[in-house]
Amino acid sequence: MHNDSANNNGWFMPAEWARHAATWMVWPHNQALWESTWGVTLAAVQVDFARVANAIARFEPVKMVVDPSAVSQARALCGANIELIEIAVNDSWCRDSGPSFICHPQQGLAGVSWRFNAWGGKSAHDLDEGLARRVLNGLGLPCFGSFLANEGGAIHVDGDGTLITTESVLLNPNRNPGLGKQDMEEIFVHLLGVNKVIWLPGDPDYVTGDMTDGHVDGVCAFARPGVLLVDATEDPTSVYAQVAKENRRALELATDARGRRFELIDLYEACAAVDTDAEVFCASYTNFYLCNDALIMPAYGIAADQQAAATLQQAFPDRTVVPVQINQLAHGGGGVHCITQQQPAWPLKGAKP
Repeated sequence: MHNDSANNNGWFMPAEWARHAATWMVWPHNQALWESTWGVTLAAVQVDFARVANAIARFEPVKMVVDPSAVSQARALCGANIELIEIAVNDSWCRDSGPSFICHPQQGLAGVSWRFNAWGGKSAHDLDEGLARRVLNGLGLPCFGSFLANEGGAIHVDGDGTLITTESVLLNPNRNPGLGKQDMEEIFVHLLGVNKVIWLPGDPDYVTGDMTDGHVDGVCAFARPGVLLVDATEDPTSVYAQVAKENRRALELATDARGRRFELIDLYEACAAVDTDAEVFCASYTNFYLCNDALIMPAYGIAADQQAAATLQQAFPDRTVVPVQINQLAHGGGGVHCITQQQPAWPLKGAKP
């Protein structure tokens, strides 16, 4: 396993819209975690995960990591075209515990294994902290290890030199005490090939109760370089309203790696879907996932789904927008993007949105 300083120049992380070889997911199996912590039945959450996996499998291969104890449940709900890979795991958030895949013009595909500490030690992670390495080893790909406590949901890249993250996550003492922005930016430059890091406030006062402390994939998402879909709320009384306003303001003031001001497209969250009894509920439509030729959109069975789908279709006119209802998953604080991780196709193709 390489370390940050051993990285060769030329490695970069492609944008999510580059063609994929596959999507990686992890099957939920931890009954105590879902039912005691989040108050939803494991069986219902598994249905939501299967819906997402089966939707993606219409467009590209899906590789589902499954704890050996849960293979029968996964096989019963996942289509026959979904590959099940038995690996012991704690939890089911592949965006965060899985590898961040990177590419090199001469050396091909590899991956980064961040130091995964379960969002600042919020749950058991003795198995998940090694998941990225095990996935990469299974694929026979080089693994670049990093001492940076980071999660895939904490970063967005545009494939054109720009990375967006949030201060409330990476500067949180529960992740990287003693490290500053410059330290982290150097790591992103070396491992992900970016040359501009934009820092949003995220959720600095932790008003939402989000377990991640304010991942960027609940704040915004690239439509293409220079264009962002931004999470917004139509409820000015919401505790999240000020958080959303401050993140949007930071984006209004920012420029990307090419010196462009961002075009910002508001994507209003699913306020009507929020269960007030839930400890946390992911109502962000920006937590969508791009797979080959399609966009898998979180849906909640409410009228706002249609408006979100229309906004996303306008932003991605060449993709099929596929709404997938995820209310039980949202009860656990996550969305479609949180449970998926793209493996780019190599040689790299489809670098445009």
